[in-house]
Amino acid sequence: MRSRRVVAWSAGVLGAAVTGAVMSLLSYASRSARRDDGSGDPVWGREHARESTVAADDGVPLSVLEVGPADGGAPEVTVVLVHGYSLDSRCWLFQCAELPELVDPRVRLVLYDQRGHGRSGRPARGGGTIEQLGADLDAVLRATAGSEPVVLVGHSMGGMTIMALAEQRPELFGPRVRAVALLASSAGQVGAHGLPRPWLSRHNPLTAALGVLAGWQPGLVELVRRGGARVTRNMVRELAFGDRGVDAELVELTEEMISGTSVETVTGFLETLGAHDRRAALAALRSCEVLVLGGDADRITPFTHSETMAAELPEAELVRVAGAGHMVILERAELVTARLTGLVRRVVRGTRTSDSAEKVSGR
Repeated sequence: MRSRRVVAWSAGVLGAAVTGAVMSLLSYASRSARRDDGSGDPVWGREHARESTVAADDGVPLSVLEVGPADGGAPEVTVVLVHGYSLDSRCWLFQCAELPELVDPRVRLVLYDQRGHGRSGRPARGGGTIEQLGADLDAVLRATAGSEPVVLVGHSMGGMTIMALAEQRPELFGPRVRAVALLASSAGQVGAHGLPRPWLSRHNPLTAALGVLAGWQPGLVELVRRGGARVTRNMVRELAFGDRGVDAELVELTEEMISGTSVETVTGFLETLGAHDRRAALAALRSCEVLVLGGDADRITPFTHSETMAAELPEAELVRVAGAGHMVILERAELVTARLTGLVRRVVRGTRTSDSAEKVSGR
């Protein structure tokens, strides 16, 4: 009898670890990437880059990076990049390389690792909620935003974070935050379409068991998880990217970000993702310039989520990226960066997008 219980527990741990890996694909973020010498990412080594730590209102330390214009000129706009669930700041690799090089306008970037991700501290039990992420973004803005206009860019759960801030501080949007980009994100009903809902449900018994076991024996769960690295990488390619060919290094980077996120963080955020419903909060964004962008091969937050958000924001620019998956910011980086460049230029020039019809691009 005892041996059967051990086998059952072992099978449950393995299955739950795989479940955790699948759930990790909901959103992506990047820890600060390492240089060959292990000290950081090439962006971190820029002459006009500065690392700092911002304390959240509950004391969790948030790792922040500010990157000034490459030519050393005065910034005309600050762009804050907010990553998603189970990733870290490396997911903005290409945007970090391109946006600071602009001179029309000059852009200052602010990136930070969400709580429990990358270099930032882990929250206490119960501190991993989208509501708290919105408050964290508010703290980062207070600590880093200058007098120039602000553009908030969120990928997946990063977009949900922006919506939470809009729910809490609607007065910021328009006067202070001039534009928002919601990339492969969702205003609610995560799991209702795309990846089967049971995988994402906070009521999944495997998920609940994984959360309990991660708190009791985190080392064991991580060991099982690492043992399934090849399976996880194959799942990343299948679920996070679209129908076209994709560089194997991008798949490896994404898998590395996911694997670097603790099981406790993966399970700790699951309930808040399942309960996320902020369509009403989108109303605060109507005074901003808004870009809504998603891939039509996204298996995690399908393009219908982008369409739902755009329906609440009739003046928004809606971009459908043909063949792209959830990691559109890596997979179709040139297109994404071009759309973000157009967004920040409209902010600086004081113009609004004149065409509210859907933009379709697969190039």
